[in-house]
Amino acid sequence: MKILVVDDHVLIREALRGLFRDLRPEAIVLEAADAARAVALLGEQPDIALILLDLSLPDRDGLGLLAELRARHPGISVVVLSGFADRANVMRALDLGALGFIPKSAGREVMTSALSLVFSGGVYIPPEILASKSPTAKPQLPPSDFGLTGRQGDVLALMMQGKSNKAICRRLDLAEATVKNHVTAILKVLGVSNRTEAVLAASARGWQVSAKAD
Repeated sequence: MKILVVDDHVLIREALRGLFRDLRPEAIVLEAADAARAVALLGEQPDIALILLDLSLPDRDGLGLLAELRARHPGISVVVLSGFADRANVMRALDLGALGFIPKSAGREVMTSALSLVFSGGVYIPPEILASKSPTAKPQLPPSDFGLTGRQGDVLALMMQGKSNKAICRRLDLAEATVKNHVTAILKVLGVSNRTEAVLAASARGWQVSAKAD
């Protein structure tokens, strides 16, 4: 497994390298101090599986780079690691397809847990972001109790993994129009207006759903 760390701070890159030695000792960790080097490495190493991306890069806006990476390399998972963990940045990053947003202020234990969640197919969202809209007054009921069908639960699970509609179509062997209908129904059930808010709402309810289809 190859992991690319994109951050202009040497100490951050060294800390992450040490973290991966414990978390994934078999992983090959590559480093890039700016966007240009990251793009070059992706051209040289097409089998990179995960990118940890800082939003504050010396030569490029991190969110712009994230959008480009998701468009050009949809098969590579991207997790944002940033010191700017306000709600707007978190939601924008998730909306662009990031599989998690880890604040740089997080301790090693939190980072390890967050990356473990991503490795297991989940999406990591900072608890403080969830808390700002968490439906604490509502019971933590399973998706089926909110009127979602089993297939809609599968679609929601893949949405929570950062999958696009096309990727969900391939995974569940469904037509794109069918997936769009399921997504629309999910948004209505959750009372949200977009996919990012759906992921936040589902995570806030403590839903740990998993797609059944291979």
